[in-house]
Amino acid sequence: MCHHISNNRKHRCLFCKNIEIHGVESANIAELCFPHLLNASCRRLIRPRSEAVLLYILLSFISLLTVALNLLVIISISHFRQLHTPTNLLLLSLAVSDFFVGLLLMPGQILLIGSCWFLGDFMCGLFYYNSFILTSASVGNMVLISVDRYVAICDPLYYSTKVTQKRVKICVCLCWTCSALYNCLILKDFLRQPNRYNSCYGECLFVLNYIAGAVDLLLTFFGPITVIIVLYMRVFVVAVSQARAMRSHIVSVTLQPSGTGTAKKSELKAARTLGIVIVVFLVCFCPYYCPSLAGQDISTGALFSTFGIWLLYFNSCLNPVIYALFYPWFRKSIKLIVSLQILQPDSCGTNIL
Repeated sequence: MCHHISNNRKHRCLFCKNIEIHGVESANIAELCFPHLLNASCRRLIRPRSEAVLLYILLSFISLLTVALNLLVIISISHFRQLHTPTNLLLLSLAVSDFFVGLLLMPGQILLIGSCWFLGDFMCGLFYYNSFILTSASVGNMVLISVDRYVAICDPLYYSTKVTQKRVKICVCLCWTCSALYNCLILKDFLRQPNRYNSCYGECLFVLNYIAGAVDLLLTFFGPITVIIVLYMRVFVVAVSQARAMRSHIVSVTLQPSGTGTAKKSELKAARTLGIVIVVFLVCFCPYYCPSLAGQDISTGALFSTFGIWLLYFNSCLNPVIYALFYPWFRKSIKLIVSLQILQPDSCGTNIL
């Protein structure tokens, strides 16, 4: 009798141990990105369910909002004939880059939050290549916008002859082409072997080493930002002097740059609005390059780099919000688009200004 009881206890203990072992193995397998690759798969980043759901909903909403708002900018400038100006062509180029940030980069970054990349090595390389192209193109567009405002405010008499739609289109095409070629050189080793920085299967990691980071820092950060700041300081000084002249109804030659006239009030307002766009861009852009400024490698797996990337992406959502706040034509065009009045014949000739 006693022997029978002890055997039952032994079986129960073995049964409990098997449950514990299999339970632990099942839990470990559930944490893997690819459960069938036990020894090679990366582990998921486990978060509380409520926190994870809230985070995914918030980031997905930002992505959808970015796509929607920039699509409205693209449709507005492309459709209405009155908006086909050199300055708006630059805004259109910026909106295109911001649109693809919301459509391609934000969803990809959302996938990386869980530490699992399910799209393979080729798509990983393509994701980072597109990320660098769109970032560089945005910087180039900001430089072009600064040059446009500089000529419009500081040399208004010759603006229409110096800044034409044809020249702006050429500059925009060169901006995108140079961005693609430059980033192809920077990322050539990574594009050949996208999994070179991965420690396990299901990871999509990119590391920009110190030398490449220093070159990138110079060409896409210090150089463009220096140009932007210098041009806008000049624009600010001239705009303030001309605003004072207009308020006092006196156009004094001493308050103007030599050989120039006074910029229109609309040009001054545009300079102010685009100045806000550029300041917001710089605020969102700088944290991404903080590791390079500190002499460190830029790793997409680092927490601060992830924050910097999302802040940079979030700038793409802020730009059309700024347009909505300061551009009456954008608010008016949104009403016409949402109400489907743009589908009416000859709606492209609508007075939008």
